[in-house]
Amino acid sequence: MRLLWSLLLCSALPILAMLAAEPFTGTWKADVSKGKFSPKPDKIELANGTYKCSTCDPPISVKADGTDQSVSGHPAYDTMSVHIIDDHNIEVVAKKAGTVVFDEKTTVAADGMTATKEFTRHPQSSDKPVTGTVILKRAGKSMAGMHAVSGAWVEEKTQNISENDLLVTFEETADVLKMSQPTGRHFDAKLDGKDYSFEGAAEVNKVVVKRIGPRVIEEIDKRDEKVESTERMTVSPDGHTMTIVVKDRQGGVSTFVWNKQ
Repeated sequence: MRLLWSLLLCSALPILAMLAAEPFTGTWKADVSKGKFSPKPDKIELANGTYKCSTCDPPISVKADGTDQSVSGHPAYDTMSVHIIDDHNIEVVAKKAGTVVFDEKTTVAADGMTATKEFTRHPQSSDKPVTGTVILKRAGKSMAGMHAVSGAWVEEKTQNISENDLLVTFEETADVLKMSQPTGRHFDAKLDGKDYSFEGAAEVNKVVVKRIGPRVIEEIDKRDEKVESTERMTVSPDGHTMTIVVKDRQGGVSTFVWNKQ
């Protein structure tokens, strides 16, 4: 019996060693209930027939007449339309070369302190849309004389997110990290801190990855030479969860938790 247990233990050791050496390898699913969003608010103004987003990068200012308006500096879209449905509801549609990139319908609650945004995104490299709902909380007071959507808003939580946006698969070796998502986003990069191609995402086209520790990898997403976000990914000691802390270009910091499938 002792010999049998010794043989079983010996056969299991290489597998355990491999799992310990490659903690990122596998498919992970985001736990939306544990997401903590940046407290840095988005700032919107809608008044006198004009919609403005001062925290968008670059800022946006378009007529809110429901027609496509040209915008520049946004790699994912080149026109935006804003339709005022009523005093508490608007719809924003962004397009790239005439094709819809995203559609967002925002409803502000009667008390003006919360809002619900229902969205549909059309990934660049997939024919399946991403859908979901974002719950927003007002930061500060409502803006007198403006549409109810005007003001500073922070994301409080997300819900009903389609599964194609919740999954990510990593393949890790000592020197390389590969990433793929059902939305078509993917990269194959060495863990050497150099630029590599990021495919399937309109907003980024380069990625830099480097190992910080045995269970920690840093990912930097770039558009050409401009850093769009920095992600610090940490796998728990038991290998079951991964925590990702994201710092965006505007300085906002969010935290997300993923469970290994």
